[in-house]
Amino acid sequence: MNEREIAGSLVDTTRALVEVESPTDDLDACKRVVKAADSLATDWLVDPGRIEEHQGRPVWRWGPQSPRILLLGHLDTVWPMGTLERLPFTAEGDRMTGPGVFDMKAGVVQGWCALARAGARSGGPIGMLLTTDEETGSLASRDVIAEAITACEAVLVLEPSAEGALKTRRKGTSWYHLTFHGRAAHAGLEPERGINASVEAAHFITEAVSWADATTGTTVTPTILTSGTTANTVPAEATLTLDCRAWTRAEQERVDGLVRSWVLRHPDATWSIAGGIDRAALESTSSADLFARADAVAQTLGQASLTECAVGGASDGNLTAAAGVATLDGLGAVGDGAHADHEWASISAMDERSRLLAGLLQDLGQDMR
Repeated sequence: MNEREIAGSLVDTTRALVEVESPTDDLDACKRVVKAADSLATDWLVDPGRIEEHQGRPVWRWGPQSPRILLLGHLDTVWPMGTLERLPFTAEGDRMTGPGVFDMKAGVVQGWCALARAGARSGGPIGMLLTTDEETGSLASRDVIAEAITACEAVLVLEPSAEGALKTRRKGTSWYHLTFHGRAAHAGLEPERGINASVEAAHFITEAVSWADATTGTTVTPTILTSGTTANTVPAEATLTLDCRAWTRAEQERVDGLVRSWVLRHPDATWSIAGGIDRAALESTSSADLFARADAVAQTLGQASLTECAVGGASDGNLTAAAGVATLDGLGAVGDGAHADHEWASISAMDERSRLLAGLLQDLGQDMR
């Protein structure tokens, strides 16, 4: 393809991918989008990709099973089936809109284009992995991601940028699902014979929010709380979800220790804890070298100097960084509105960022000859 054809194909391929809706919790939809991706990728890549299934989830792979450089992304979105009718794909001026266009189907297409521009072949050092459960924590895909980075020296994550900035730090996430067990009793006749699970949960919540630390950016947020069965019964059970986020693994471990060492107030109450540290923080040490190389490539290409940022949300880049692999995130679309109705991706930036990614792949590949 010449450059004009590439520019048009970037939009056309993105349109085709966005128009295959793929909410994470709809397995059939995810299978359809992986099949569509496999077909669309053939327009860009000399060598075919392959569809695999891991723990019941479909994934798309290209290149070696354990490459030295991995392009990592996902095909699932947060949008339910039928959203396309309300928010159809459009391409007007420099903006594309549609469910999942920014997070992160445009980034997937940029990845294919970069592989094509870099002249990558499946027998070389570069691989690509696209999962279908990232938006719900990649629980089924963690093993295949771990397999893919066995021999990896660099992971380039195709998640969207933050106003054009690459993401060199991400908060780690910890999720706790707590169940407080008390004893039911009639709330009017003999409440003293009960053990109020709601009260036990309230004591915990009051203390837990104090474990946040604004100076380090650590947040501890109670989210979902359910308790009780009827209005006149002492609640025998309460369940609580706790969302904790931190910039460092040390902070995650501090909060984890506080959660697990909590002592219930009523001597006969009991509780159980599920969950814990889910995705460790992606710290700047994991991204610094790759960001410097990417910035040097940008300047060689005559592009503006890159900017970097830290973001509170986690991605699969947290998993690869925690495994000790150098990881650079935010190499996908330029735009805004992830998970929101105003989601959009820049058309012109697709061409620019695919050139940047291709140049970075070539630069890294020179070290692996």
